[in-house]
Amino acid sequence: MAYILLVEDDASMRHFLSNALERAGHELLLCADALEALHHLTSVKDRKFDLLLTDIVMPGMDGIQLSQKAAEIAPHLKVMFMTGFSAVVMNRKDMVKDAPLMSKPFHLKDLVAQVEALLAT
Repeated sequence: MAYILLVEDDASMRHFLSNALERAGHELLLCADALEALHHLTSVKDRKFDLLLTDIVMPGMDGIQLSQKAAEIAPHLKVMFMTGFSAVVMNRKDMVKDAPLMSKPFHLKDLVAQVEALLAT
């Protein structure tokens, strides 16, 4: 079991993702945006997150900027991205190296498999 910080601005998508990952045995903290996630990264002292699973395109701070700030706060944190805008993301040079990218739409079982594989590394 892992402790996952899930950041997704779409409430219904956040609900579907969290249900699938909880059924797979993971514990999640859900955030609607990057600023909320940063708050939790800096304030949760008793429990360390194992994975940051974040959408890329969000209002305000995007998921890539969030991952960069998260890496400064918690260097051990693994990162995985999700996006419905793959073409836009492919030109970004500032993404976390080797962080998996799931293109929406995807099957929840594929997401769980990718999360499991990343956590196993």
